[in-house]
Amino acid sequence: MILNQQSLWAPRLAALLLAAVAAGSAVYWGLKWSNRTDGGTPAALPVADAPPTDPMALARALGGGKPNLQPVLAAPVVNAASRMALVGVVSTARQSGTALISLDGKTARPYRVGSKIDDGLFLKSVTARRADFASTADGPINASIELPMLLKK
Repeated sequence: MILNQQSLWAPRLAALLLAAVAAGSAVYWGLKWSNRTDGGTPAALPVADAPPTDPMALARALGGGKPNLQPVLAAPVVNAASRMALVGVVSTARQSGTALISLDGKTARPYRVGSKIDDGLFLKSVTARRADFASTADGPINASIELPMLLKK
């Protein structure tokens, strides 16, 4: 009896595909059941707060690490604030965050809320588009700068 070798490949491939699907299903359900506690409910994963923000990584992500960065100066509020430009902001709901600020046209650096920016100037708070400053770490806000508005073409 003469067999056609090409006609045997189709059933072999179908069997291999079926075996792969069965193996994948077994692995999926095995992993799903191994994550259960004694009561039959999935084990709860511990929830932790987000790790603290790395200021230098934030600066690189917002483009602060580039030497050719040309920030747009915001409208001056007081003398110290007129030397600064707000390049980027990362704010959270807990009134904490980080602002990317350029001083005197230099490369922008990240500052966390509460940190000292310049002589007699502290970053008091940040919002989605604004950074507020105070003369002391726990003093009232006496200066603000905002991100420049984007122009639509």
